[in-house]
Amino acid sequence: MKISKDTVATFHYRLTADDELLIEDSFKNEPLTYLHGHQNLIIGMENALENKREGDKFSITIPPEEAYGQRIDEMVQLVPITAFDAVDELFEGMRFTATTDAGDVPVVITQIENDQVTVDGNHPLAGQTLNFSVEILSIRPATAEEIEHGHVHGAGGHHH
Repeated sequence: MKISKDTVATFHYRLTADDELLIEDSFKNEPLTYLHGHQNLIIGMENALENKREGDKFSITIPPEEAYGQRIDEMVQLVPITAFDAVDELFEGMRFTATTDAGDVPVVITQIENDQVTVDGNHPLAGQTLNFSVEILSIRPATAEEIEHGHVHGAGGHHH
């Protein structure tokens, strides 16, 4: 069986940035299980997995445009520290959800200086080329319920 729309694939991956810094390694933990063709992965990875078979091993380099996009300078903003009055302690690296005109956006505090807090709404991997080593462990047809819900159920997937 090949990976195609409405199949469930389980795979291990190792993710490094261009500087070879290790970002994630599922080989040391649990593999990833996902429903193919339902935008559950970055587009570059989903495209690379198309038509792969159980046991296939490969490496892929994914540019930012097919991963988390380029960094957007406008998503980095200075916010008055008073906007965080309800928070007991602020620190760099702290994550929040900001409500914007475009909806809720996850942000991270990147700097606290005097009465200003810098928040960044870019994905942490935005602007980076990603390098994956992948091993396909299993492939199966998705159930009707998984297809209807748009994600995997059960072991390695979503549990309702």
